[in-house]
Amino acid sequence: MSTIIRTEQLSHIYSQGTVFEQAAIRNVNLNIEKGEFVGVIGHTGSGKSTLIQHLNGLLRPTSGKVYIGGEDIWAKPKEIRRFRFQVGLVFQYPEYQLFEDTVYKDISFGPRNMGLSEEEIDRRVRQAAAFVELKEATLQKSPFELSGGQKRRVAIAGVIAMSPDVLILDEPTAGLDPRGRDRILGEIKEYHQQQKATVLLVSHSMEDIARYASKVLVMNQAQVFLYDTVEAVFSRGSEMESMGLNIPQITRICRQLAERGIPISPQTYTVESAKDQILGILQKRGVK
Repeated sequence: MSTIIRTEQLSHIYSQGTVFEQAAIRNVNLNIEKGEFVGVIGHTGSGKSTLIQHLNGLLRPTSGKVYIGGEDIWAKPKEIRRFRFQVGLVFQYPEYQLFEDTVYKDISFGPRNMGLSEEEIDRRVRQAAAFVELKEATLQKSPFELSGGQKRRVAIAGVIAMSPDVLILDEPTAGLDPRGRDRILGEIKEYHQQQKATVLLVSHSMEDIARYASKVLVMNQAQVFLYDTVEAVFSRGSEMESMGLNIPQITRICRQLAERGIPISPQTYTVESAKDQILGILQKRGVK
């Protein structure tokens, strides 16, 4: 697999040169391979949001470099717009960014700004709407008539319609009920699998990260603390908890069972894996 995102000694200082100077991210070196589904976690103020806003040029580094597909995105500042189409960013509560009078126009905003033909714009709008399960009739409605979950899907479709190589989502399920959350995350996972796109999902839900991500990026005190597989990251649960981060509830339960002598892996991070191990234990003990 080839590297799609690379940062070298990436730092961003807010209010530099004043008494309020603060490093939001500091000397971040990161390599993310094409096609990965990366969960991004860290406590408030750890640098997560600042980092992802550098990946499509919304923020310019105080020092260091960002490479997308091997290109330094700030080598030619006048061309930075090109990378904002290549790396799509969905902000937290993206429905507040809806502004057109129809859903169709909102989804088509990005592709239209890419200078695409009307035929290609229409194809992308309808394909993106289908990905997030928006019905044809919904496209002609005002986005402000829709439910919270539908508005969220419209906003995500607007980014997907640009066919970005990298899709970054900052807490895309914040404020939604469990059903709405599962629906949106399922659609994002399906998009990742079908399009072979690279996805970065910022979330406070360790369960969601464990369920959907292939790798986890842990930010702590403006730096990368860990970047590894889901299993490797959650195997270091004690360190995570000492940083004020939760680990998946099932991991905590399995760790407690292991401490009581039950032969189950304390590194278990999905309910499915825990179920399989427990059934195996019961079968060995002759319990049907």
